[in-house]
Amino acid sequence: MDVKRLLQPGVKAPEFSLHTTPDQSVSLRDLLGGPLVLVFYPAEWSPVCGDKLVLYNELLQDFRQHRASVAGISVDGVWCHNAYSKDRKLRFPLLSDFEPKGEVARSYGAYRAQDGVCERALLVSTPTV
Repeated sequence: MDVKRLLQPGVKAPEFSLHTTPDQSVSLRDLLGGPLVLVFYPAEWSPVCGDKLVLYNELLQDFRQHRASVAGISVDGVWCHNAYSKDRKLRFPLLSDFEPKGEVARSYGAYRAQDGVCERALLVSTPTV
């Protein structure tokens, strides 16, 4: 991954609205009550991505002690997100950057075009006053 492409510190996070379910969306604004950890990942059900998401779930209380929230973003569809989240008992939202495919990941510099997936990337955004 070319780290230079990732959203650089101090740059305002691009606004987005992504589906968490077929009929519910979440925007960046909805998530920014405090610091936000955006976890971009290639795909659910893969060993590395799955392990990382479960780890963030286990550390969720630590994030919350710092008023931070966590959200995962991949190009997987909402049905895949829902099945994975339920299976792994995740307590943070998985957001579907499905269509237009990878549009949000591209705006954050976290899209791997040659494979059609998000890169593994962790970005922290803080609310602006």
